[in-house]
Amino acid sequence: MSQVFPKSANYWSKASIISLIFLLLFVGWLVITLQRSDLVTSANQFIEQPVQFSHQHHAGGIGIECRYCHTSVEVSPSAGIPPTKTCINCHSQIWNQSPYLEPVRASFRDDRPLNWIRVHDLPDFVYFNHSIHVNKGVGCETCHGRVDRMPLMFQAKSLQMEWCLDCHRDPSRYVRPLDQITTMGYVPAEPQRELGPRLVSEYKIADVTALTSCSVCHR
Repeated sequence: MSQVFPKSANYWSKASIISLIFLLLFVGWLVITLQRSDLVTSANQFIEQPVQFSHQHHAGGIGIECRYCHTSVEVSPSAGIPPTKTCINCHSQIWNQSPYLEPVRASFRDDRPLNWIRVHDLPDFVYFNHSIHVNKGVGCETCHGRVDRMPLMFQAKSLQMEWCLDCHRDPSRYVRPLDQITTMGYVPAEPQRELGPRLVSEYKIADVTALTSCSVCHR
């Protein structure tokens, strides 16, 4: 009885199966890579604002501390967007005729808030509380990056769940003294492997089981 398929069919069938496996692995790698890319996470992307406020100038250049503008960061889930009158505290005296700041003056004059665009915009199903993190020794720089070097504000971290869990699984690697919370370019005075566990105990930070419970962030 003659063969239905040529002998080479064995080779091509095996080659096809192996190629399909490699194709599926490549597609899986591509999906994971794209999921973590800036295109999906919105990291490292500048956002057009009604006034292009420079953290590099205000925080880095003239040394305005984070809490001067973000007044509720220690007591509220939200760090707070400063009202226009906070800007006018200084800009009624300096750069008070600059055309660049006319939207700020108009906002104050008309009692109409500036429509700032949120840079760090978490999904609605994620609960994040600034005050808890700040009061447990997590510095502004840890999540927001070196804002004192940002002429225009951008999201410095992915803000994905695996990034959050990296800290929640071992907060001792990231916590710092409370008087250093707003310090940019923070360098611990002693090795973090010694300082971190001590601060975790001092701040009464919950254990890893509690910190990685789904209900901590998804309520």
